[in-house]
Amino acid sequence: MATYLYETIPTSENEEPTRFEFKQSMNDAAYTKHPETGVPIRRIIVGGYGLVTKANPQRPSAKPSSGGCCGGSCGCHH
Repeated sequence: MATYLYETIPTSENEEPTRFEFKQSMNDAAYTKHPETGVPIRRIIVGGYGLVTKANPQRPSAKPSSGGCCGGSCGCHH
């Protein structure tokens, strides 16, 4: 089981989305409607640790990508 973050899909510019969590299997499809209310929702993708690997000894000059998800503003040093 995993915990996923979802939010309601606003129907107007003035409406703020409401966020909430659901526990579901990683094999389950993302919900498109709230299971209890039927309101349209979407899954929110949040940060993670990413993939960590060792440098290739055959290519010591290889460097990680300089782009990254946020340009380093989150402290991830990208």
